[in-house]
Formats: sequence, structure tokens, C-alpha cells
Amino acid sequence: MKMNKLLSIAATGILSLSLLAGCGAGNGGGGNQESSSPEETGNAEAVSLRLAHNQPETHPIHTSLMELLNLTDENSEGNVKIEVFPNGQLGQERDVIELVKSGTLPMAKVSASALEAFDSNYAIFSLPFVFQSKEHYHEVMDNSEAVQEIFEGTRDQGFVAIGWYDAGQRSIYTADQKVESPADMNGLKIRVQESPTSISMIKAMGGSPTPMSYGEVYTSLQQGVIDGAENNETALVSSKHGEVAKAYTYTEHQYVPDVLIVSTKTWDSLSEEQQQAILDAANTSSESHKDVWNQAIEESITASEEMGVTFYTIDKQAFIDAAAPLHEEFKAENETNGKYFDDFQSHLK
Repeated sequence: MKMNKLLSIAATGILSLSLLAGCGAGNGGGGNQESSSPEETGNAEAVSLRLAHNQPETHPIHTSLMELLNLTDENSEGNVKIEVFPNGQLGQERDVIELVKSGTLPMAKVSASALEAFDSNYAIFSLPFVFQSKEHYHEVMDNSEAVQEIFEGTRDQGFVAIGWYDAGQRSIYTADQKVESPADMNGLKIRVQESPTSISMIKAMGGSPTPMSYGEVYTSLQQGVIDGAENNETALVSSKHGEVAKAYTYTEHQYVPDVLIVSTKTWDSLSEEQQQAILDAANTSSESHKDVWNQAIEESITASEEMGVTFYTIDKQAFIDAAAPLHEEFKAENETNGKYFDDFQSHLK
């Protein structure tokens, strides 16, 4: 079951034709809210929606969000236009989630880890080793009923998720130290996303978690505020972390998806046709993003090696064992956690 089915039930009967002021496209600076003059096209007013994300324009997610923009325009015959604001122009992830919740910003691409602070059900995506391979990860994200339930479950909080993008595996990288076991992580200050689960994970893996926004990582590595970070290989190049971190160890502890969220106010203001145009575009761009991502990883590894980064493949079992208690704690917290965990594991092939 693909993501274009995600909100088909929610879409039924939502036929409000009014254009919210929060749907207006900005001028790229992110300060003022502007609404475009609506024009009648077919059975619904044409709308222009701003979409924020925190990655540079060189990042593969920006490429795929531009495809989303073009496909939405094509699918809606110009009735829905999306304007993409990269590089944290409209704020870092916590900021833009708040803006989407309030209806001030129509759309954003954020990490599932950042959403954990707004809905605890998103914690499962940050649980270390919950996905046992890339294939398992893709199977769950594309076909799991639990994922769809989580994505739709924040409607009353002011936003819904309508799609996902592969953000690869996350591993540890440091200034110069290979980490083969939790013992090697002892005393290392490792930047993590602002996710309680990610914080617990780094503690379990032997390190000292240091939550901070993504935009602060380069300077913090450069100045020794942190000893390392955990992310996929593209961070070494697109954000130039490879200039200040020369040892990348494949712990592969997480596969955390990027999530496309939409303000409930915005979503409910759209016609069924407009919603479907966006959903179809999100699904298509998510699928093609997998190939975009794979190519970006290959290019990032080559470019990082030219920057002097060394990649280390290790036996991950010590880290898997260290993180195992987090799975039991997660499942024991409540019945929903256990249900979602079991659903994810049922997709192993």
C-alpha cells in the first residue's frame, strides 16, 4: 500500500474552497506572510503553498522536493503551486513544525526524529536497530499500516504527514577516531537530533549525547564543542562536515525517514482533487528519491574520501546488544508501542 493512499479516507468529503492566508507563498526571505490572489480554476481556487526544509540546495532531498513541486503543478494543471524554501530560511526543524501546527506555514520536510517532541508515536523511527536493513526499512515505510496510523494520528495537533523520503542510514563520525564498540564511545560528545530516543540511544551506545540543531554541527565540530555526530554520508559533503570530521564508522544504528508534513488547516482547505494531486506527487517523488539517494551516497563517499575521510566497516553486534534494552523499554511503555514495534518486525523478509 503506497503513501498516495495515506490520507484518502481523510480527503473524502473535504471540499472547502476558501484559501487560508497561511497558504500564501512567501518571497523567499521567510519573514512575512503573503497570500496570492486566488483565481478560479475548475471547481477550486488556485493555491500557492510554501514548503520549508533545512538542507542546502545541493542536497538530494532538495532535488526530490523540486520534483514534488513540478509534479504537483502538472497533476493539478497549475491549480496547486508549491514554493520550496531550503537551507533553514524559515527556521530550523522545531521552528517550522510549530509554524505548520499553527497553520502559519503550509508544508515542511522534517526528520521523523524532530517530530517525536510533538507526538510520542514518532519515537519508533528513532529506535536504534528497529530496521535491520535498507530493504526492511523501505518495506515498512511503503506498506506498514502502523506508519499510516502514525502519519494521520497528529491531525488534531494541527498537522498530518502525507509522505516520506529516504534519508539513509545514520552512523557515527568523529574528528579522527574509529569507534568499534561502546567502549570506544566512552567520553565522546556526540551531536544528536533533539529526540529523547536518540539521546537514550547514544547513552546506551557508550557516548555522551549532545542535542543541537543541524545548522550548529559544523562549527561545533570545528571548535571541539562536540567530538562527533551521527548522520548519513551526504552530511560530510553537502554540509561540509568532512572538512572537520575524518573518521566515519558504519554503526548503521538508525534509518530515520524524512517526513513531509502539511498543516491540517491548509490540508482541509483544499479540494479532493488538489489533495490527490499533492499525494500522487509525493508518492512519485518518494519512489524516485530512492534512486536519487543511492546516487548521492556513492558521490558523497567518493567526494568525502577526496577530503581525507576514512570509512570503517565494523562488526555492529556490540552496538546492537547495547541498544537491545531500549527495544524492551519501548514496548513495555504502552500497548501502542508494542503494536507498532511488532508491525514493523512483521515486514522482515
